[in-house]
Amino acid sequence: MNRINAFRHFAVFDGPTQSQQHIKPLHDYVTTRLVLEGGFLPDELVPRPPLGVVRSLGEYRVIHDPGRATRAEATILGGLKTKKVDIVVLKDGIGPVLAVSCKGMTGAIRNLTNRLEETIGECTNIHISYPALVFGYLFVMRANRLASGVASADVAINDQGRPVEAIVRFQYALSAMTDRVGIRNELSRYEAVAMAMIEMHPERTGELMETCPPDDSPVNFKRFFQTLYRRYDERYVASAPQLAKSTRRLEWSPESPVFKSKEYPDLDYDARLAD
Repeated sequence: MNRINAFRHFAVFDGPTQSQQHIKPLHDYVTTRLVLEGGFLPDELVPRPPLGVVRSLGEYRVIHDPGRATRAEATILGGLKTKKVDIVVLKDGIGPVLAVSCKGMTGAIRNLTNRLEETIGECTNIHISYPALVFGYLFVMRANRLASGVASADVAINDQGRPVEAIVRFQYALSAMTDRVGIRNELSRYEAVAMAMIEMHPERTGELMETCPPDDSPVNFKRFFQTLYRRYDERYVASAPQLAKSTRRLEWSPESPVFKSKEYPDLDYDARLAD
C-alpha cells in the first residue's frame, strides 16, 4: 500500500462516508509506514498491518504476513471519556506512546468549523490521560473544483486554482494546533498535524495537491511523519535512556523479503534500513 493508492481510493469512493470505508486504505498506509519507515513492530500497532518480523543473526527482517492483519481500533482511556483512536502504537509496560487520528472530508466545506471543535476535544481528552503520547492528526480533503456534478457547497478550489476562503481559514486554524513540544502544557495541541488536499482532476486523481498547503506551512504533509518520529525519540528514547532498549525504533535488514514483494511496490518514503 502506497500513498497514491490510499488517496485515489479516497478520491473516487462513492459509498456512505459513515462506513469509514473511504478512509480505511489510508489507515493501512499509515500503519505500514509506521513499521517500514518508523521502525515500530507490527505487533505494537492497532490496527495491525499485514506485516511480520523475523529475527535472525541479529537482524530484523520484515515479511508480508496478511493473515495477521486486523482492522480493529484501539480504545484509549481519555481524561474525559474513553475514545476509539484510528491508529495507536502500544509499548509493553508503557502503554500508548504514539497515535494518529485520520479524518476525511469529501465535501460540505461549511462543516469545517465543526471539525475544528471535534479535533480540539479529541486531542485534549487523550493528552489529559497521556500527556507524553505523541499525537498526530491527518486530515485529507478532496480538492473539488467547480464542475459538472459538483455542488457549490463542495467546491474547495476556485477557478484561479486557489483554495476558497474557508479552506484558508481552516489551514491557519490547524497551523495553530500543531508542533506541541512540551508535555506539561498545551494539551489541546497536537505534536504533528497534516492537511492533505487530494486532486480530483481525471488525469491526476489521487495525487497530492502540491500548492495547498504551501511547502513552508506547518501542516504540510511532507513534514508530518518525520515530526512524529522526532517527538517520539525525544520523549521515549533520549529523555529515558533506561527504557531505550524497548523504546528505540528498529532498523530493518535490506534483505527483508517485504522490500522485494510485489505487494509493496514504489514506496513513497525511505524505509528505515540497517547499514
